Amino acid sequence: MVLYGARTSLRRDARRNRMAIVEAAIEVLRGRGSAALMPEIARRAGVALATLYRHFPDRHALTAAVIGHQLHQLEEAAAASTDRPATFRPLLRTVLHWLIEMRALIALAEGLDAGTVRRYQQRMIKAFTKPLRLAQDHGYVRRDLVPGDLLLLFAMVQSVATTGDDTAAARAAADRSIDLMLDGVFRETHPPHEDTLPAAP
Repeated sequence: MVLYGARTSLRRDARRNRMAIVEAAIEVLRGRGSAALMPEIARRAGVALATLYRHFPDRHALTAAVIGHQLHQLEEAAAASTDRPATFRPLLRTVLHWLIEMRALIALAEGLDAGTVRRYQQRMIKAFTKPLRLAQDHGYVRRDLVPGDLLLLFAMVQSVATTGDDTAAARAAADRSIDLMLDGVFRETHPPHEDTLPAAP
């Protein structure tokens, strides 16, 4: 016999433990990870290691859960900015800085299957689509940028983040990448006339 409310209480405890594990994983991975990743996450979450593995059988399952949680936060932030066109650039900068801070998570994500990675990419593009269109309509972003182009920017910043340990330098590079991509390399819409080019040596 199950006492009234006992099963509901267990479900609440399970949800609370799961969220505690995900939040602890974010904390550990933001600190560049740990050699004893799962035990350290369990310790910070305040749960037994067996409890962690009951929710997440391996690192890939936990990695997918953390990315899903972070994507949900991005989707909420993007939805909240759909009436504020000037927030697109700060929103994009926040995501790029997150990629740098969570480089340990990005490294783990390389072990996920291609279908899962593709679904996460599609969710990210979808989250940015409305804020991007709004920013373009109000002249904040170049008109020819499409949501899929953002994946190129993410790949650029991810490459910078994984090749060095200087977080400040990586953030500066991310900010510069945003400026170059959104504003363009050339200030003019059309290239200068040929007669303005320097003579060939």
